[in-house]
Amino acid sequence: MAMNERAALNLWRRALASYVRTSDGDLTARQQAILMTVALSAGPHTVRGLATDLDLAKPAVTRAVDALEKLGFVRRRRDEHDLRSVIIERTVEGMTWLREFAELIIAAEAGEERKSIADAKPLDKNVAA
Repeated sequence: MAMNERAALNLWRRALASYVRTSDGDLTARQQAILMTVALSAGPHTVRGLATDLDLAKPAVTRAVDALEKLGFVRRRRDEHDLRSVIIERTVEGMTWLREFAELIIAAEAGEERKSIADAKPLDKNVAA
């Protein structure tokens, strides 16, 4: 059965409520969107490409990538074929965070409450970045 708007928003609210109770700090919606784009869509990813894909200003993407890099969720590396270009890559830490957040969403859908993102069991502990 398809989810209606209210059910979708309640699911998101329950997942976010579980997430914000953590001591891990909050990722902004922009940071989450960038992390999910880098992790779930085909790369390579650049600040310019992410800005275009997400319809955001490049400085806003740069600030979000800076914050994600500081957390260890993404990393920057020079493009081997064009040294002027910097590639944004996912990391094991970033993929682990996404898997744990996905578990919070699954738990919210099942009506379960999690006290922290760490209570969520990752789908696969052997994540290759």
